[in-house]
Amino acid sequence: MIKFKVKVMLALRGMTQKELAEKTGIRPPTVSAICTGAVKHFPIDALDKICTVLDCQPADIMEYVPDDAKGVQ
Repeated sequence: MIKFKVKVMLALRGMTQKELAEKTGIRPPTVSAICTGAVKHFPIDALDKICTVLDCQPADIMEYVPDDAKGVQ
């Protein structure tokens, strides 16, 4: 599964979700969904905007965490 670390990056930058939404042009509900991991899809242009504003790499705001091996086929 992919876990998002945007909240961590925002905290490190002293920025709020609202400020991120304003600076990127991404709707606040979408920014919130990304921060909570509830986002259904993550367009590349949104990723580009967030990385630009936060001055980071994609790996800084998301990571792959393997699912538990039990029951995964």
